[in-house]
Amino acid sequence: MSGYDDARTAARALATEAVHAGRDDLARQGLHAPPIDLSTTYPSYDSRGEAARIDAFAATGAEPDGPPVYGRLGNPTVARFETALARLEGTDAAVAFASGMAALSAVLLVRSSMGLRHVVAVRPLYGCSDHLLTAGLLGSEVTWTDPAGIADALRPDTGLVMVETPANPTLAEVDLRAVAHACGSVPLLADNTFATPVLQRPAEHGARLVLHSATKYLGGHGDVMAGVVACDEELAGRLRQIRFATGGVLHPLAGYLLLRGLATLPVRVRAASESAAELAGRLAADPRVTRVHYPRIGGAMVAFEVEGDPHEVIAGVRLITPAVSLGSVDTLIQHPASISHRIVDADDRRGAGVSDRLLRMSVGLEDVDDLWADLDQALGGTASEADATSADTGTRAPAGAH
Repeated sequence: MSGYDDARTAARALATEAVHAGRDDLARQGLHAPPIDLSTTYPSYDSRGEAARIDAFAATGAEPDGPPVYGRLGNPTVARFETALARLEGTDAAVAFASGMAALSAVLLVRSSMGLRHVVAVRPLYGCSDHLLTAGLLGSEVTWTDPAGIADALRPDTGLVMVETPANPTLAEVDLRAVAHACGSVPLLADNTFATPVLQRPAEHGARLVLHSATKYLGGHGDVMAGVVACDEELAGRLRQIRFATGGVLHPLAGYLLLRGLATLPVRVRAASESAAELAGRLAADPRVTRVHYPRIGGAMVAFEVEGDPHEVIAGVRLITPAVSLGSVDTLIQHPASISHRIVDADDRRGAGVSDRLLRMSVGLEDVDDLWADLDQALGGTASEADATSADTGTRAPAGAH
């Protein structure tokens, strides 16, 4: 990555890094837009040199010096994205994968390969992350605990502590600095998908690994699937070795789209967050809504529990798209208990605060009044009619979002 990152000596604001990181060499090449390198293999007439470079990669996982070798070892377009994301997260390196789950799987495989199969985790997590840990599909064993119980849950074979903050889908938050302290020497993995480096940089609070489903805000347009782990160079080397061995590589076109998405990440996150905060306030004041979840850190995600049938709300939206995923320029809504967290045991799901009436909304860049009009009609009746009903029954939803 250093070949694309000669401007690291000067501190730059996040918005500037988002636009320029990973692109610092373009002007010297007479280019403005980053090129897309679609090669799967690269010619070399020095087979002895190639052997030495492959031996070096096998020893440390460091990126090979010189020209590329093979697409599974690395790709220049993907490397640009990795450089940029590492700069935004404030880490030494980043390693990109074909999906967020491929990225998490690689982390678990790295720790398991060192004989450290035990994971301590805090619910809620994204449903498939929960399932991967609980089912032990990669040979891992998990202990679920609350943040206060992390230190007591650690064992000699604990290889990882995992948290997600704000969490999917309840938007619960944890104190990363306190959690990192409780981890001691065990690496803390923080899923930063919802917050993005625009709102928080977990490495600054002690997390050694920062996970993103890059499919979401980093790409930002619902047209690329990817995952990435930002971390120190030692762990990055091991992750590259796992990626090479298992083949969970990111396609160069996806790397290009992600690099392009990063350029507008701060603008998109801040604009969507402003609308999300406004909608959270309106929902909290609406008697058809019994509870609103909105994180103190802010962000573009809102979760809320409805008085009526949540499935009717899903069926009733017209402007908002009823679909899984999040972080796109358009607003999406889904019912976690039916889809994203369906794979989690029902009792565990509810115990983590994922009620059957909970809806999760990813707020996009539409006009906030148009979004509210769509929510209003999908919730059934009108807000004024609901006010009258609650007055008749003497009940009303809580007034404040949290």
